[in-house]
Amino acid sequence: MASSLQKIERGESVLLRVTHSNLKTFNPDIRFSYQLTMEAVKEKVWKKCGTSVDSMILELYDEDGSKVADPNDNSLPLGFFSPLDGYRLHVIDLDPASVTSGGWLEDTSLVEKYEISEEAYNKRGADTFRKYREKLTSQVPSTVEAKTPDTYMEDICANIKVGSRCEVEPGAKRGVVKFVGRAEPLGPGFWVGVQYDEPLGKHDGMVKGVRYFQCPPSHGGMIRPDKVKVGDYPERDPFEEDEI
Repeated sequence: MASSLQKIERGESVLLRVTHSNLKTFNPDIRFSYQLTMEAVKEKVWKKCGTSVDSMILELYDEDGSKVADPNDNSLPLGFFSPLDGYRLHVIDLDPASVTSGGWLEDTSLVEKYEISEEAYNKRGADTFRKYREKLTSQVPSTVEAKTPDTYMEDICANIKVGSRCEVEPGAKRGVVKFVGRAEPLGPGFWVGVQYDEPLGKHDGMVKGVRYFQCPPSHGGMIRPDKVKVGDYPERDPFEEDEI
């Protein structure tokens, strides 16, 4: 078995499960290079969970749940601590004002919502969505009913399998296919559920009260199949653009 130094020299990587002290549903598997310094590791984790590097303490646990290291010397490479695939990297957020504190990042019921009375809404005149919708409805003949078939885009799903790596347009967002099928609350036809590598989504796999798959908050998206390309799309290294 190769030593930690050999793994660092060869540029090998390790797949770690990352958990967070404030986020109960945050547990993505993230691949790290053994060559990354712990400061670079924290930078990569920060982009996933929002905890700043200065407020972050890390703990490393083995597959049995026993803590094996406190990898917080920012100058040392990750490989120095000899992590293996399947180990867990736990993030402790020390900032009481962190965006992750209090649970509001996961529980949208804690977010204060803007409300307007029916009387005030009606006084807004013709610039409301309700008036716009009524105008569109009046322009469509009552005898015409536009209906999307239940098999809409089913043929495109033939090569889209759950577990496949993918890239989603627009934006070339990368991730993993987590769901393929119908999602009636979103509209007739077929949909693809994707867990993005980065927090570029709108939910955690639950849409309009229906859970289609499970993923970290703000990592989920439901997309029409024609926007999804499956193939060899590895997770992008956010630091590769800094390399010469």
